[in-house]
Amino acid sequence: MAEDHANQMPEAPLSNGADNGPQVGLIAQYVKDLSFENPNAPMVYQWQDQPQIDVQFNIGSQGVGDDVFEVALQINVKATVADKTAFQVELLYAGLIGIRNVPADQIQPLLLAEAPRLLFPFARRVVADTVRDGNFPPLMLEPIDFGALYIAQAEQAAAAAGEPVGQA
Repeated sequence: MAEDHANQMPEAPLSNGADNGPQVGLIAQYVKDLSFENPNAPMVYQWQDQPQIDVQFNIGSQGVGDDVFEVALQINVKATVADKTAFQVELLYAGLIGIRNVPADQIQPLLLAEAPRLLFPFARRVVADTVRDGNFPPLMLEPIDFGALYIAQAEQAAAAAGEPVGQA
């Protein structure tokens, strides 16, 4: 049995750093900025009408070192009743993404579609817990298809630039 296992191993192991296969990893994730406002407390808890919820998202990325990028998911939520603010949440949730040996044309989709997909469930929990801690029912944000959003924005940018849609 040991001989079978030995036959599956590469003949000569690659030295540290010599691996040229693509590697992508989530190094860390964290709350970078969080704000919760409840400007009409305590009266807000006696309002009978359901609030109108407005949710805004923004995704940004920047290089922070060799092969390391910070991806930030900004979520702004405002709940209003009859033009009065019930609550407002502003969250900047970020992650450090390590990317090595990935073609340059594939880095942007990783940073703006795949990384937000990985970060979103944790940011969603922070928003839900924060709203609940403000004595409101937890706000469970709907899942987002970041891949479809990325493709739609890329197509819009290509159309605005006069490039044929669907071609690289």
